[in-house]
Amino acid sequence: MEQRDKYISGICTPAIGEAGKTGDWSDLKPVIDHSKCIPETKGKAACFLCWLYCPDGVVTMSIPVEIDLDYCKGCGICAEECPPNAIRMVRKVECDE
Repeated sequence: MEQRDKYISGICTPAIGEAGKTGDWSDLKPVIDHSKCIPETKGKAACFLCWLYCPDGVVTMSIPVEIDLDYCKGCGICAEECPPNAIRMVRKVECDE
């Protein structure tokens, strides 16, 4: 029998838009305070937990971090996982006013 490394696992990347444009499914949307965002304040690739944990793959791993609101379902995982609380969830009605 072949030995396997128990610490190696498969990784998949979700494809944006598999369920169509889902951005209008929720009444919440994430808003980024770029002055608190670690990659932006440090000016280098660091943190990106929002990107890592986003179940829909709509967060960019770039500086500045961006979220594709056309496909974001507003689950709030990005805001929950953000160490400096740079992402907060707001009601879409508040944003449009």
